[in-house]
Amino acid sequence: MRNWRVRSGRIAPASVFEPRLLDGLMASWREVLGEDYEAYRNHCRRVFNFCFALSGSRPEQEEKIAVAAVFHDLGIWSAATFDYLAPSQELARDYLESLGKTEWQEEIAAMIGEHHKLTPVKRNPLWLAEPFRRADLIDISIGLIKFRLPDDFVAEVLDAYPNAGFHKKLLALSFERFMSHPFNPLPMVKL
Repeated sequence: MRNWRVRSGRIAPASVFEPRLLDGLMASWREVLGEDYEAYRNHCRRVFNFCFALSGSRPEQEEKIAVAAVFHDLGIWSAATFDYLAPSQELARDYLESLGKTEWQEEIAAMIGEHHKLTPVKRNPLWLAEPFRRADLIDISIGLIKFRLPDDFVAEVLDAYPNAGFHKKLLALSFERFMSHPFNPLPMVKL
């Protein structure tokens, strides 16, 4: 069970969570990710921590968040595309099927498919899609957007899992995509 404390006048986890399940899943993608392995793993760890905190840190959610975190951007590398949501969803779907957890497929697909949505996710409010979207935005904004998570918790997560070039990689990929698809530079972004 997670410990909680008041941080900056808000309730938040007492410490950064070590997502062991996430790390175990990530290990099998080391070769595909190549030199971006550490950068992507740390991005996933940060998103995991922010989502876990935003969703109330309930233990039964840990595995769903870990699975979504590992697969949410993985299509960039596995399918070699910046239009990566569908390939990422397919990887997660296949993984869940291999575990016999097909009942999670729709929720995990929503978490992945909606994580770059510019407006709140209004689908099933019991799902983790909206906290996951917010968690990714906290990380992409390097903590400038916090969705009421305490400043010191966000800073602690960012310090625990260094960027390792993740944002630089995203900028390079965005530029490449813009040059090749100027009328659809960010295909993963939704209203």
